[in-house]
Amino acid sequence: MIIKPKVRGFICTTAHPEGCAVSVQEQIDYVESQKIETQGPKNVLVIGCSTGYGLASRITTAFGFGANTLGVMFEKEATEKRTGTAGWYNTKAFESKAKDKGLYAESLNLDAFAHDAKDAVIEKIRANMDKIDLVVYSLASPRRKDPDSGEIYNSVLKPVGETVTRKTLNTDSQEVSEITIETATEEEIANTINVMGGADWELWIEALSKAGVLAEGVKTTAYTYIGKELTWPIYGGATIGKAKEDLDRAAQAITSKLSGSLNGSAYVSVLKAIVTQSSSAIPVMPLYISLLYRVMKENGTHEGSIEQVSALMFNELFGDSELTLDDSNRIRVDLKELTDEVQNKVEALWHQVTSENLNELSDFEGYQKDFFKLFGFGYDQVDYDADCDPLV
Repeated sequence: MIIKPKVRGFICTTAHPEGCAVSVQEQIDYVESQKIETQGPKNVLVIGCSTGYGLASRITTAFGFGANTLGVMFEKEATEKRTGTAGWYNTKAFESKAKDKGLYAESLNLDAFAHDAKDAVIEKIRANMDKIDLVVYSLASPRRKDPDSGEIYNSVLKPVGETVTRKTLNTDSQEVSEITIETATEEEIANTINVMGGADWELWIEALSKAGVLAEGVKTTAYTYIGKELTWPIYGGATIGKAKEDLDRAAQAITSKLSGSLNGSAYVSVLKAIVTQSSSAIPVMPLYISLLYRVMKENGTHEGSIEQVSALMFNELFGDSELTLDDSNRIRVDLKELTDEVQNKVEALWHQVTSENLNELSDFEGYQKDFFKLFGFGYDQVDYDADCDPLV
């Protein structure tokens, strides 16, 4: 099969197995190039392990600390006529490389919101691993089925309180325009919190703790993005932001439960804006990220998922110094993005950018490259005109 990118809106419906393997190897190479001076976790569970920050977490802990890892994902396997999803290929490439290193690496392709998934993970831990000393919660889903009631909640990307008009970028047509988004209803806010908040993170830790598979001193973290003024009306101060606030509540509740019995802790970790399948779907974010990439690359401070997660693991969660915490007790790894210098430059470009000068004022080219690399495309090492077996 000749595999080419087929883009539909903000999703690429094909993925290239060889390109995804190159992506995984590049991240492994970065981690192995780092000077790691601290001891880290040895048994890690990553919930949402197959792309973006979740995949980077698995790579960082395995190849940085030599950890055994168990991952949970929800991906489509390849057939003879259709490629698998990028997450499927990423996971298979990671497992192969980890096993070559003599590390345990297994993945369960399940609905992480279901009780059955938690039961299956617990069974795997008991059979194949020592107790878990790090749980990473990195799910990104637009909907969630309540495991008890069966009710399906759908999240929305809407502002809270008042209608918002902001610039946005159509990544297909490269058109910069304005979009007006109506305010969310109370039901929509509640549904988004149910999908993207901390309820499922709590259920995971409760199930793992009750089963006795968490180690003394266990740490757990859930990932979030907050941003600043330009993105706040559609992100931090919107339905997504309300869901993220619920993560803060969950972190406190989980810490209260773990601190007594296991001397454990839970943190929300705030990471910078990067191109992901999720961020591509959020109005405003593709334009903001394109401008941010230009500014941070010019400043020499740009980082992708593997750099951000490596900094979190090596310097914060398992570093020797005090955690970089904000007033809400979140770990902040996004501070380079939020400096006044960076934000002022991005805002100045934001007011100037149009469809006509997009490529001049932004790093939309870099945005596009990163988007296609999410699906294994755009790597010089891969011959995309060659026949490729989609089955891995």
